[in-house]
Amino acid sequence: MKYPVIPVHGLSDTSARMKHIEAALRNSGCTVLPVSLEPSSGKLGIDDLAQQLKSFIDTKVEPHQMIDLIGFSMGGLVGRYFLQRLNGINKVRHFISISTPHNGTWVAYLLWNKGAKQMRYKSSFITELNSDVLKLESLKVTSIWTPFDLMILPASSSHLYFGKEIIVKSILHSQMVSNKQLIKAIVIELGL
Repeated sequence: MKYPVIPVHGLSDTSARMKHIEAALRNSGCTVLPVSLEPSSGKLGIDDLAQQLKSFIDTKVEPHQMIDLIGFSMGGLVGRYFLQRLNGINKVRHFISISTPHNGTWVAYLLWNKGAKQMRYKSSFITELNSDVLKLESLKVTSIWTPFDLMILPASSSHLYFGKEIIVKSILHSQMVSNKQLIKAIVIELGL
């Protein structure tokens, strides 16, 4: 059975960032519901964007319909907040994170807005979110990341220590979502 898929973009992006993944999923016969969270600049916190995601899902998806959720970079943390704090865990079958700073990133120290502060390496927000990350073990979870990521430092922060791990060789963080190996892995992981 194919489930609707909601891809969640990252910092300073819109749903357009996810267009290659969306196209591959649609070509596989999947329903894709793209969401653009605003503003995605980090002015709002990850928790605020997760509330937007929840409202979007509540509006676009039937109450008893399960979905698959894909989060790129900050979008993976938005997805996790939705899953862990907004009862999204009862709505999602499979969660895929792509280059998500699960333990934060040192690069976030270059910005001073709320969202960036939340993404700082081992910030209080990250620490609190990781305090019950094992809730996600009830889902199918896949983390896809590259050891060459210069936006997620350390790059290993993109790996959850449970679930399935897929490593792709991509040099640029922003190109992860157009990486052919990554897109093929997502299609396989979702059983399409």
